[in-house]
Amino acid sequence: MKIAILPGDGIGPEIMAEAVKVLNALDLRLETETAAVGGAAYESHGHPLPEHTLNLAKAADAVLFGAVGDWKYDTLERALRPEQAILGLRKHLGLFANFRPAICYEQLTHASSLKPELVAGLDILIIRELTGDIYFGQPRGRRIAVDGHFPGAEEAFDTMRYSRPEVERIAHVAFQAARKRRGKVTSVDKANVLETFQFWKDVVTQVHAEYPDVQLDHMYVDNAAMQLVKAPKSFDVIVTGNMFGDILSDEAAMLTGSIGMLPSASLDKAGKGLYEPSHGSAPDIAGKGVANPLATILSAAMMLRYSLHQPEAADRIESAVQAVLSAGLRTGDIWSEGTQRVGTREMGDAVVSALHGKAGTATKTITKS
Repeated sequence: MKIAILPGDGIGPEIMAEAVKVLNALDLRLETETAAVGGAAYESHGHPLPEHTLNLAKAADAVLFGAVGDWKYDTLERALRPEQAILGLRKHLGLFANFRPAICYEQLTHASSLKPELVAGLDILIIRELTGDIYFGQPRGRRIAVDGHFPGAEEAFDTMRYSRPEVERIAHVAFQAARKRRGKVTSVDKANVLETFQFWKDVVTQVHAEYPDVQLDHMYVDNAAMQLVKAPKSFDVIVTGNMFGDILSDEAAMLTGSIGMLPSASLDKAGKGLYEPSHGSAPDIAGKGVANPLATILSAAMMLRYSLHQPEAADRIESAVQAVLSAGLRTGDIWSEGTQRVGTREMGDAVVSALHGKAGTATKTITKS
């Protein structure tokens, strides 16, 4: 099983080191190879997604991704900015389905921004369509307006668009996921304003006819944002477009106590995936050893479950994370009075210790750089 390790920028290398440490503590035979991506790749290769990195990602069985981005690259032309690396990987690998679970662990109910009774037992799965919508739609650009309120003025434009096959395949993913959970899908749209999302709503409704055992609700995105705060446990699976999914999943992150706890998986039609924490590169705390590595460690668990077909190993990692939280260890983002504040490395070491305490043995790992 070959894993492409792409640490990226900011806190990416720090949190990735802890995830790899945890993988190394499992009794599996894994081959890992590391490559530059994002701003780090721009510095060394002149492009955020060099050909070598892309070829490695294509050849690997799965990709474990850290984070990309730094304010110092904001003046680069858009095609060379670090964020183009993750967009390029999604496009070239065909990663159309993004899974973002929002789970509030019992130990962290008091770290949530909401009252404990609203989030205790929370378990939501947000499925975000990842390769369409306004992020990839053409045409886009800047021009001098020929109509509108200010003809002759400079304007910028992007295009929101979805085709029937794009909506159908993400709808199938959502309904199939709901069958393995609590059997409910909420499709989030803005059909009252946007033609694109009236089309989305129509197609999702048509696909639902193939899943009579799954409940389907439709909800406008503004209402969904409100309900995530008002009654988050009313949701099971949320399926939505690229932009709405980006925003709602970050909102859901705060229900769990910290975005530092949220893993994610981006899958192609065959189940090969790229796995990454939902948070960003956080350049303001990079190198300080205070970042929370648990989202990356839990992303590695998702990788083992979905792409490498090692569900028992995934369960072991998730149980080890629970054990560490039960022991009261916290990075700064989830710290509260009465718990022990630890750094990035200490948290990773604690997860490894918990794995060993559950009869883990050292893995045989082939590492290339």
